[in-house]
Amino acid sequence: MRVVLIGGTGHIGTYLVPRLLALGCEVVSVSRQQREPYQGRAGWSGVEQVNIDRAAAEGAGEFGREILGLKPDAVIDLICFTPESNCQLMDVLRGHIQHFLHCGTIWVHGHSVEVPTTETAARRPFGEYGLAKARIESDLLTAARQHGFPATVLHPGHIVGVGWVPLNPAGHFNPEVFSALMRGEALTLPNFGLETVHHVHADDVAQGFERALTHWGAAVGESFHVVSPAALTLRGYAEEVSRWFGHEAALNFAPYTSWQKTVPETDAQATWEHIARSPNCSIHKARQVLGYAPRYSSLEAVRESLDGLIASGTVGS
Repeated sequence: MRVVLIGGTGHIGTYLVPRLLALGCEVVSVSRQQREPYQGRAGWSGVEQVNIDRAAAEGAGEFGREILGLKPDAVIDLICFTPESNCQLMDVLRGHIQHFLHCGTIWVHGHSVEVPTTETAARRPFGEYGLAKARIESDLLTAARQHGFPATVLHPGHIVGVGWVPLNPAGHFNPEVFSALMRGEALTLPNFGLETVHHVHADDVAQGFERALTHWGAAVGESFHVVSPAALTLRGYAEEVSRWFGHEAALNFAPYTSWQKTVPETDAQATWEHIARSPNCSIHKARQVLGYAPRYSSLEAVRESLDGLIASGTVGS
C-alpha cells in the first residue's frame, strides 16, 4: 500500500513513519521540509520525501491535485485545521483512494456531560480550533456514511513525547511550573485543582493511525479517541510530579478569576482553554474496534517528556 503522510516530519509522524514501514507500506512524507523529524531519520530508509508548501498550494487551488499526483492508496492528514482546507483535499481525492485518515482533537467535544466522554456524545465545541475540527469531522463522516468516501477521524488528547513541553499541572505550557515542583516550592492552582487534562504519547497516537489503517472495514465512517487510559486532575498531576522529585506537593488554590492575575496572560489564557473543557475521554471504542492499546499512561508519557526537558536544561532546580 502506498501511503501519503501529510505532516510526516511532525511529532506524530516521527513515530508513525517507522510503523508504516514495518507494515510494508510504501511511504511518501509530505512537508515543507523546514525541520527534521523529532526523533531524527533513523528507520526512515526508503521514505520518499516531498516538499509542498500547503498554504501556498491551497491558495493556488492545487494542493489536492498535488497530493493525488503522488498516486496514494491511502492519505493520512496530520495538519489540517480548517473545513475549507479539508474540503479542497477531500473533493479531489474522492473516488481515487482506499482510505483517508484525519487527525482531529478531543476538543470537538467542548465541555462534557458524562465522563469518560464517548465518541457518540453530543458535540458542544467552542473556540475557533474546536469549532473548525468539529466541522471537519462532520464533513468527513457525512461524506463517508452518505457518499462512500473512505474517511476515518482520530481524536488525540494533549500530545507529549520527547521534544515537546507537556501541558503542565497548572493547565498551561510554561516549563517553570515543573521547575518549581522540582524545587519543592509552593504552587497555586486554579479553583480546587479538580479540572482534568488528558494526555497521550505521540507514539500511541501513531499506533491509533496504524490500527485504523489495518482495520479498514471497521474504521471507515467512524471516529475514535486516541488518548491515554485515564485523564489526570490538575491537583493529582501536581502531587505525582512532586513525588518524582522526592517530596510532597505544597499546593494552594485560588478562584480562577484571582489566579489568572498572578501568571502571565498567555499562561492564564492557555489554562482557561484547558480547564473550560476539562477533557476526560473513553478509549473503549478504539480498544474494541481497532485493538488500540496505549503503551503509556498519562503520567508515563509526561515523565518521558519531562526527563528530556531536564536533560536539555529547560527544566531544572
